[in-house]
Amino acid sequence: MNPVLVDRQEEFARSITLKALDRSQRSRSQLAELLARKDVPAEIAAAVLDRFEEVGLVDDRSLAEALVRTRHAERGLVGRALAAELQSKGIDPLTAADAMAQITEEDELAAAERWAAKKLAMTRGLPTEKRLRQTGSLLMRKGHGTALALSTVKRLLAQELAQENASAGDNARRQLQ
Repeated sequence: MNPVLVDRQEEFARSITLKALDRSQRSRSQLAELLARKDVPAEIAAAVLDRFEEVGLVDDRSLAEALVRTRHAERGLVGRALAAELQSKGIDPLTAADAMAQITEEDELAAAERWAAKKLAMTRGLPTEKRLRQTGSLLMRKGHGTALALSTVKRLLAQELAQENASAGDNARRQLQ
């Protein structure tokens, strides 16, 4: 291949990659797909991406860790939902598993309780079964397992009922006085 043509293609690939990284952090897989769509030869794309990895501009591990942290903190995602998001970004399963290990069972439970309490507050007044179904579904969409989702919602509903009964008892005692 003509060395001048190779140099131009490498420069074109570097330019595309830098522009993409300027907008947001991307995985190597996402960048390789972008370069392929722009008709950059695979060997040139691989060389450019290798160099970007060497200098730290492309780092799938740090991208995965950042995604896990932000998606968990902002959206309450865990488990399957995080794995699916990482897979959609082209993060390999081993790197994804390492990144997801930063979320502990306690973090998962706290997120489930936070989202369930919020949803239950919004559905107050609806039939209990409907509230259970809607809130459980929300937690499962966020990646929680069925057992954890349903046990969390049932526990929070029981606490809510106990508080309502305690309030009703207090009101009855006040009326008797």
